[in-house]
Amino acid sequence: MFKDKILLITGGTGSFGNAVLRRFLDTDIKEIRIFSRDEKKQDDMRKYYKNPKLKFYIGDVRNYDSLIDAFRGVDYIFHAAALKQVPSCEFYPMEAVRTNVIGTENVLNAAINAGVKKVICLSTDKAVYPINAMGMTKAIMEKIAIAKSRADNGTTICVTRYGNVMASRGSVIPLFINQIRNNQPITITDPKMTRFMMSLDEAVDLVLFAFENGRDGDIFVQKAPAATIELLANTIRKLLNRPDHEIKIIGTRHGEKLYETLITREEMVKAIDLGKYYRIPADTRDLNYDKFFNDGEEVITEAHEYNSHNTHRLTEEELKEMLLNLKEIEEDLKEFGVK
Repeated sequence: MFKDKILLITGGTGSFGNAVLRRFLDTDIKEIRIFSRDEKKQDDMRKYYKNPKLKFYIGDVRNYDSLIDAFRGVDYIFHAAALKQVPSCEFYPMEAVRTNVIGTENVLNAAINAGVKKVICLSTDKAVYPINAMGMTKAIMEKIAIAKSRADNGTTICVTRYGNVMASRGSVIPLFINQIRNNQPITITDPKMTRFMMSLDEAVDLVLFAFENGRDGDIFVQKAPAATIELLANTIRKLLNRPDHEIKIIGTRHGEKLYETLITREEMVKAIDLGKYYRIPADTRDLNYDKFFNDGEEVITEAHEYNSHNTHRLTEEELKEMLLNLKEIEEDLKEFGVK
């Protein structure tokens, strides 16, 4: 479906954008546009890939006008631009609103006006039962996407929701490796804290699955295993042949949860099990709620949310295998003599 098509990635200089480029640049796709506000990262990508299919657009999702030229002629959009760091969003919540909420509305309005065929918005487990500003703004992002999808405007809008992406920029795996490299203690917040574990390639697979199978307003979730932060730290220590490297418990950071949820109990009632993925169809009811006042949903009380405490818990060997297969830390592993 990507043959001779133009794909645009907002926030395309990030970890997800690079994973998409690795997957697509050598295919028969016509053009990939990277839309972001960081000229330095764009220049680094331009020099690294040296590919004529790759085009760069400087702009900001907060600025609607900067989207107009970039979206002209585009067939598909991956909307990955976001403020993602939980602590920074806690201190600057309005910045998170401007990027994650207003920025998403700008992207969707510009996409609809440009006649883009399909937009996939990337969300996060932190949008489910959110307790922090990052999750709250991502939850509103999802609501905006679903609301826009209800209009018959020729643009199909879907959402993908996933948990911790292993070795993505700003995540704990590169941090732990760097701390060992610099002979600093590994800092963990709460040893019993659990997080979903998935690779960047799996994140791309989820988005592609949504592209191929998504209907307006769908949310797609990949079934993912989880691990405690303690197990992750210990596995990395052993993998890098530093089994006795010091671990320091620093306590929970601003806005952090003990565990993450990918699907609410209410969503699980209508979620469709597709094997490797769940599809959560949009609620297509209108605002005439009179007919719902007398009929309750008893099945909701019997459902269970899908979270990182009740999903498959990885063993040390399973987690080690996942780490060994991460392209993002190949060079780091070689540095420590791991083949």
